[in-house]
Amino acid sequence: MTRFIWDKFSKDFLETLLSPYGTVVVSKEVTSEIKEIDVYFSPNTAEIPPQLGLLGRLCQTPCLLEPYRNPITLDSLNDCLSKRFAIREIFQREAKRNKQRISEEEIPKLWIITPTASERILSLFTAQLQPNWGEGVYFLPEGFGTAIIVIHQLPAIPETLWLRLLGRGGTRERAIDELERLSPNNPLKSASLNLLYNLSRN
Repeated sequence: MTRFIWDKFSKDFLETLLSPYGTVVVSKEVTSEIKEIDVYFSPNTAEIPPQLGLLGRLCQTPCLLEPYRNPITLDSLNDCLSKRFAIREIFQREAKRNKQRISEEEIPKLWIITPTASERILSLFTAQLQPNWGEGVYFLPEGFGTAIIVIHQLPAIPETLWLRLLGRGGTRERAIDELERLSPNNPLKSASLNLLYNLSRN
């Protein structure tokens, strides 16, 4: 499977899950170098429904989502951080233009979604688990406004299903089995299965 096919799937998948609850911009360009954020999400509802589990929790406030098919590398992580810094700069310029102050909490968080992450990567960025987020969610120091979701470390519970579908190998296969067992009335089931079917054909 090529990176392009995975990239399209992950963007379509996140857009499908999140578009009922906010504005989703896929491949949002930032900076004069023209970097693209995979998914920029801005909620239009006071609260994302609990059926999206951990994914919904990530998206309670405006955020950047960067899903990776392969384990994140040092270069990729730095590239993601540069996008977040570019967005931060845009928000600060806008606030200055409007003669307003902007707090760090108002700048979209960056969520990097990776099937696995090496201890070295997590250590280099001082990425730490936080008790109220559970296994697999590593936060960089506060000033970065960034966390790394390590999919294979997420507990296999309904709350993590939508993120585990972005995993690889057995992690994704088990998540697909769970998805297939969901009620036919689940509004996200059919669309997700269609996207996964298209991914498997490529």
